[in-house]
Amino acid sequence: MALTQSVERALQSGIGEGGVPGRAYLDQLRRAEEALIALRAAYDNGSLPLLALPFKTDDLVPLAGTALKLASASDVVFLGTGGSSLGGQALAQLADYGVAGLDALRTKARLHFLDNLDPLTMERLLAKLPMKTTRFVAISKSGGTAETLMQTIAVITALQKADLGDRIPEHLFGLTEAQGDKLNGLRALLESKECEILEHDPKIGGRFSVLSNVGLLPALVLGLDATEIRAGAREALAPVLARKPARDVPPAAGAALSAAAATDGKTIRILCAYADRLERFTRWWVQLWAESLGKGGKGAAPIAALGPVDQHSQLQLWLDGPRDKLFTVITTDLEGRGPSMDPILAEIAGEKAFGGKTVGDLVAAQGRATADTLAKNGRPVRTIHIERLDERAIGGLLMHFMLETIIAAHLLGVEPFDQPAVEQGKVLAKRYLAGEK
Repeated sequence: MALTQSVERALQSGIGEGGVPGRAYLDQLRRAEEALIALRAAYDNGSLPLLALPFKTDDLVPLAGTALKLASASDVVFLGTGGSSLGGQALAQLADYGVAGLDALRTKARLHFLDNLDPLTMERLLAKLPMKTTRFVAISKSGGTAETLMQTIAVITALQKADLGDRIPEHLFGLTEAQGDKLNGLRALLESKECEILEHDPKIGGRFSVLSNVGLLPALVLGLDATEIRAGAREALAPVLARKPARDVPPAAGAALSAAAATDGKTIRILCAYADRLERFTRWWVQLWAESLGKGGKGAAPIAALGPVDQHSQLQLWLDGPRDKLFTVITTDLEGRGPSMDPILAEIAGEKAFGGKTVGDLVAAQGRATADTLAKNGRPVRTIHIERLDERAIGGLLMHFMLETIIAAHLLGVEPFDQPAVEQGKVLAKRYLAGEK
């Protein structure tokens, strides 16, 4: 498996003092066995379609056909927010989307994700896009997301202003669930313009949809291998289906560690990844963790961090601030990669040891040093190492954290698949927009 996890340095018996109590961790591991039984039952009876996605192949050929239509464009804009966008972004970053200002390198199409609704951003993007060669994809599970509806209406209007009103079906695509008892506003909009609509599985929530067409469509547009992404997810799921004990199931061990940390007053979870190509992944995880577990006064605040930059801005607090955090440090195989340091220039700079080393050598050393320093200072830290960051690895990482979240929900006694408090805010926002007080 591409992912190697270690929790030893997070426990009190590790290098430093002040870690997660070992007894509490073992207690939570025993409780996690019940969650694993429930997951296997859900897989067997098909009640949790997320678990079947890693084995699914019949949807990839038609999805690749849609991706091919999009990839021939100069620009592809994905409309949507939260789970309808972050998973796609996490996968797209593997092909360099959003990395150091680079365009994706595997396709000629430039990708844009309009996930955060901002009037100036949207206005300026629509003004500069070459509308004749741009394609748009609107994604919303329910079809009632206010941000996505406004984005879609704005795009239709922009296409009409560009004298493309009679060609809207060539430029605008949708991904939403079937019309139910409630009005699916996005579907109604798209059907009124005879646009192609892909079906969103009604039993897979947005934040768990990254392995479905929601996440895989952007990946395919960029030329990523969707079969390998799902293969990695299968590897992460395999120990669960093989009836391994919880201690040998990495997501169960991670969930048990988090639950044990909660009993010790640690209410913050920090995920720090040492790779630019995992920055969007950490943001995807924040929503997954927060929206799935923050209920009934329970849950832990998730914070996304990126190494090395955030070790400079936050490590002081992590080491010398409140002892209320559980850390996860993700490293990748970076040794020997990137620009090499000229020995003469290194000596002039006063860093003779840099000579002959690469940028990747330093980043790998920093990731290791951060984890060790946290542990030596009594800060509980779990490490995850990925030997090679590719489609199989990212698929495994995504499935690992979805499983970990579901198991953690079981340990906390909350329902991971709803978000009742969020719905209240959505209702109020629409009332205020309508002029109500």
